[in-house]
Amino acid sequence: MNKMDLSWDFYRTFLAVLDEGSLSAAARELGLTQPTVGRHVDAMEAALGYPLFVRSPHGLLPTDAALALKPYAETLAATSAALLRAASSQRDTVSGTVRVSASEVIGIEVLPPILTELHEAYPELTIELSASDMVEDLLRQEADIAVRMVAPAQDALIARHLGAVPLSFHAHRRYIERRGMPQTLAELSDHSLIGYDRETAAIRAIVARSPELPATRFALKADSNLAQLAAIRAGFGIGICQNGLAARDPDLLPVLPDLFEMKLDTWLVMHENLKTAPRCRVTFDALAAGLRAYIRGTALADASTEI
Repeated sequence: MNKMDLSWDFYRTFLAVLDEGSLSAAARELGLTQPTVGRHVDAMEAALGYPLFVRSPHGLLPTDAALALKPYAETLAATSAALLRAASSQRDTVSGTVRVSASEVIGIEVLPPILTELHEAYPELTIELSASDMVEDLLRQEADIAVRMVAPAQDALIARHLGAVPLSFHAHRRYIERRGMPQTLAELSDHSLIGYDRETAAIRAIVARSPELPATRFALKADSNLAQLAAIRAGFGIGICQNGLAARDPDLLPVLPDLFEMKLDTWLVMHENLKTAPRCRVTFDALAAGLRAYIRGTALADASTEI
């Protein structure tokens, strides 16, 4: 076997071993036998001419060469998945698979009813929902359509601006009854605040746009926006969440709404090569309409609160 004879199956097995850390775990993940996984790894190492893993008491540890190959194998995996999604649909019918990427909060709290209506209209359509705060690369075809809170920079993407989602401080009624309602931003320092665990670029941008916020200590830190929302709902303390989500629960009360609000511009993005695929076009249009209605409903809820 030479280097040009490597099958995609070998790269898929290589990725599974990297992710799972052992031959047995990779075999379970792929639905193969452990000896088959071992043969794939051995064949790949023989073709490349260098080892990819080192055996240790903790499983298989990747070599530097394996780590260098990982992003290329991930690109192959994404391309293979995109090919299968495209092949699963017929050009003139709405069927097949569409992979949608969105943040945790949007994917879990906002998209399900929108996707339910889409499924009722097109029952032969299969949706793969990736709810993660990691940004999937549309150019590498890791997803077909993405909901993003930043404008895309790549020219090969179709982007539709849907509006801005407002966020502000909220707390559960139980917490306010227990600790009282702060009247100024400075008084937040006397309360149990829910915030981020790691300062990302997005968070630094928010802080830069909100110089009026006092330096505070978080009583609860979480790197998941969904975990922060759950803590607000549980009455742990005061945290930032989308106004539209808070409006669904009469026990979630706005805190200092006249003194602090931030907005997240929301974009729907798709690779331009997919605009003629019926499965992607109807999904894109349904997501755009549903998300615009959600954002518009948030604005109406805010207006009724002010009245």
